[in-house]
Amino acid sequence: MKYPNITPAVFIDRPNRFTANVEINGRIKTVHVKNTGRCKELLIPGCRVYLTKSGNPDRKTEYDLVSVHKSNGLIINIDSGAPNMIAGEWLRSQNFTKIKPEYTYGDSRIDFYMEREMSDTISRYLMEVKGCTLEIDGIGYFPDAPTERGVKHLKELAKAAEEGIRSYIAFVIQMDGVTEVRPNTKTHPQFAAALSEATEKGVNMICIPCHVEPDSISLI
Repeated sequence: MKYPNITPAVFIDRPNRFTANVEINGRIKTVHVKNTGRCKELLIPGCRVYLTKSGNPDRKTEYDLVSVHKSNGLIINIDSGAPNMIAGEWLRSQNFTKIKPEYTYGDSRIDFYMEREMSDTISRYLMEVKGCTLEIDGIGYFPDAPTERGVKHLKELAKAAEEGIRSYIAFVIQMDGVTEVRPNTKTHPQFAAALSEATEKGVNMICIPCHVEPDSISLI
């Protein structure tokens, strides 16, 4: 996916989950942050960030903050809408005969439901997508903040796997050079435990690496 009208800026601070103050050519602007997670390892005062200009003249904020230039040289996409778009593109290359986003299963809405016809049978699949923006020493970690919703999704996937639905948790890696994602046990041990239990019950974990530029994120 490509972002139009990319503008570099310098991050100043983040008053709340939804906005940040940045400096653009000496002017201070309040911009929308397209990720409500903490991103505290990324959004550090003085770091370079990249903005895309909104086409809506009625919006309070003129720009969206979509990526961050980390001190180790990595450009990390933090657009929380990007992982599902990337995962959808990846799924379309996997020979499924049906792909349905936003599928209700149990008490949760799972990101994708898929089917694959094989001879006279139809195999059913579920896939929940998570975006990985936390990198430590070349390894990706999830989550960067506690996520009860993520734990709930894993429990639903485990239940589906026990019922014979092929179930997946997919981590879209929103940076270059990282191919592995591990549970962030220190930040959210409950998620790590739920992931371990889910995989024991048949949930498959996959990682989807990406190439990131200031103005784009794409499958590798």
